[in-house]
Amino acid sequence: MKKDVFIIGFMLFALFFGAGNLIYPPTLGIDSGTSYWMAISGFIITGVGLPILAVAATSFVKNDARELADRVHPLFGLIFTSIVYLAIAPFFGIPRAATVGYEMSIEPFLGGGSTVALFIFTAIFFIFVFIVSLNPSQMVDHIGQYLTPLLLLAIVALSIGGILVLNTPLSTPSPTYESSPFFTGFVEGYLTMDAIAALAFGIVVVNAFKDRGITSRHNLVKATLKAGIVAGVGLTAVYTFLGWLGTQMTAQDSFTNGGEILSAAANVIFGNFGALLLGIIVTLACFTTSVGLVVAAGQFFTKITRFSYKWIISIVTLVSFLISNQGLDTIISFSVPVLTFIYPIAIVLILLTFMHKLFGGETGVYRGAILLTAIVSLYDGLVAFGLEMPTIASFMEKLPFFELGLGWLVPAVIGGLIGLMVSRNKGDLNTDS
Repeated sequence: MKKDVFIIGFMLFALFFGAGNLIYPPTLGIDSGTSYWMAISGFIITGVGLPILAVAATSFVKNDARELADRVHPLFGLIFTSIVYLAIAPFFGIPRAATVGYEMSIEPFLGGGSTVALFIFTAIFFIFVFIVSLNPSQMVDHIGQYLTPLLLLAIVALSIGGILVLNTPLSTPSPTYESSPFFTGFVEGYLTMDAIAALAFGIVVVNAFKDRGITSRHNLVKATLKAGIVAGVGLTAVYTFLGWLGTQMTAQDSFTNGGEILSAAANVIFGNFGALLLGIIVTLACFTTSVGLVVAAGQFFTKITRFSYKWIISIVTLVSFLISNQGLDTIISFSVPVLTFIYPIAIVLILLTFMHKLFGGETGVYRGAILLTAIVSLYDGLVAFGLEMPTIASFMEKLPFFELGLGWLVPAVIGGLIGLMVSRNKGDLNTDS
């Protein structure tokens, strides 16, 4: 049992630790400066805490994340869960992982970008992703027993080297991190996609435990939570180090993204060998995450369509391959608005799952909370996409915590309370009649 918890926990760590997990903490570190510890604390809540809760939440249901969303309405469950899987898999998550893998493991040795090199790299990358994804049960052993330890060894080597070589005083934080470092880090944690990816990975973890003979609901929840803690400890340690690495690079140069920060840091610490070590870390991280997302999407869409699992993962890998060749900047520019929209909804859904018994599982609570959350997050997503809505903006800006990127928080609470009162009143009326 203990061995299975660690193996599956290592697998979950590797599934979470992908492109976004590599490129965002160093950017946070370099921007937050002396406010680093507050900023990384906020980042860890959304980048580690929420994903672990989401994985645990899926262990409460019999099938998958759709069952959680069905508590709002079956149609909402189908649409929202499909959007989540499409976003984290073929449209954004997997292509981002592949392009980050290319830009940080191949491009440094070429001296610049190359569309031909990107095409060749992604073609080979997705062939191997497809092969490993064909057998989900063996995926646990491949990743948990072999790839994750290799990934951790490479990260430890980079960490030790960084501690021994780098000792730069912390810089002055950027304006947003100076005024509200914790909440800025909290919102930055959205970009890892992990809380919504966890809705997909959760069922992979549950199925892995079922394959090992754990069938009772109590034991599944317990085992899943333990595996989540194993993954969470690893993620917290890695995020903290990668962020700290960013704080040490302020004097080196100006950077446009976290990938450049990591590449420069690896070069400072290990010279030319650093680029090779970082390339191993990035390729392994992006590969394991991509496999997990393909498997999760394959299992979900096989359930809701008449297509076989093999056909589904063939489509997912092909679409991911095509989108990945559009380049990282294009993928990120389209993913941020979508994530801004769906992330708060996912957070509210996860939290309501753990409070389900407190309000008796009233459907009205789910509907009220999700409806008002969706209205605010849709506005935020449209603004992130570049649409200006001055009339609506004047109202939205009055919401509590709006300037912190958490304007949806109070509406979610109000919506849930209204939904609870409406449900209770309906119950009273039905009782009277």
